[in-house]
Amino acid sequence: MEKVMYFVEEEEEGLRLDLYISERQEELSRSYIQRLIKDKLVMVNDKQEKSSYTVRTGDAIALSIPAPRELEISPQPIPLEIIYEDQELLVVNKPQDLVVHPAPGNYDHTLVNGLLYHCKDKLSSINGVIRPGIVHRIDKDTSGLLVVAKTNHAHRSLAEQLKSHSITRKYHAIAIGNIKENNATIKAPIGRHPVDRLRMAVVEGGRDATTHIKVLERFGDYTYIECQLETGRTHQIRVHLSYIKHPLLGDEVYSNNKVKFNIKGQVLHARVLGFIHPTTQQYMAFEAPLPDYFNRLLQHFRGKTNNSY
Repeated sequence: MEKVMYFVEEEEEGLRLDLYISERQEELSRSYIQRLIKDKLVMVNDKQEKSSYTVRTGDAIALSIPAPRELEISPQPIPLEIIYEDQELLVVNKPQDLVVHPAPGNYDHTLVNGLLYHCKDKLSSINGVIRPGIVHRIDKDTSGLLVVAKTNHAHRSLAEQLKSHSITRKYHAIAIGNIKENNATIKAPIGRHPVDRLRMAVVEGGRDATTHIKVLERFGDYTYIECQLETGRTHQIRVHLSYIKHPLLGDEVYSNNKVKFNIKGQVLHARVLGFIHPTTQQYMAFEAPLPDYFNRLLQHFRGKTNNSY
């Protein structure tokens, strides 16, 4: 049984209990969360409430998640590009098309399967059997840097840095259209889409979200940008860029534009990751080079290649 505790913040007041939990446990369906509430596995201020309960500032919500039947997450010899590793943590450069952790219907060939093979039993247990060592995630089709905790001490330290927005996370991306401002900040709250529950959206009452954008290069119909996260909401960069009418090239969820190039998924790469080491207290920063497909696109836009897309 995995147990999680949440405290409702002021900007979150007014959400239904089941919706509040679903925004923090994206891998759980809302119907499953409602069943947990009905089975008395969700308590609010040590009392049982219905799914329709409206959360209030300061509410203490205790969630107990039964261990899934598929507990045998097997180690698999998946090639990992490890940028840095010590006794406390490791930094890995995740390729496109690799899911970070197992989920229903997808229990094999994930980053976690490869980490279990590489690290054996030396991964933090805070996020349970399904997500050992996973402090933060990036989407399947997003490439780039992730920090993985090998000890619970490291996990708590890194999670606190994420919560306080002190971790440096810079992404490189190609957006559709010409972004005119050289530097811009998008501050728009993000929550579940009111109709399509599989998508996120800028919604009133959503969680605070801030993305800083810097234009690196313009190609007329496309703009090469750097996005620095101040917060880390689900699909934040993808949602914010779509919100300002410049969705990411290749984004099949948040863009209505037909992709003209032979690419798979959004052109988004977690390039820079910086944090304070949990033990040495020294600031560490890492940079992952752009993947080949990203470089080929840039060369194509710059007119420096004859490659056809």
